[in-house]
Amino acid sequence: MSLVGTRPILPDELEQYELHHRARIAIKPGITGMWQVSGRSDITDFEEIVRLDTEYISEWNIGLDIKILFKTVLAVIKRDGSC
Repeated sequence: MSLVGTRPILPDELEQYELHHRARIAIKPGITGMWQVSGRSDITDFEEIVRLDTEYISEWNIGLDIKILFKTVLAVIKRDGSC
């Protein structure tokens, strides 16, 4: 697992994946990522989670990771997206 990456998947989830969902496993999952800083508990649509993860993969750069880490710290301090 890395610090920033895609949302980790559960083993039983993989059995239900369609082909376009499998792009999410192209990189190591992360402790935080696009889904977590984009509303986490407010985003319940799996296709939206996949979209955020694949967007992260295709647009990855070190600056994006730093931005996500910064947003994560702010979300934790503000308690945004927690249920």
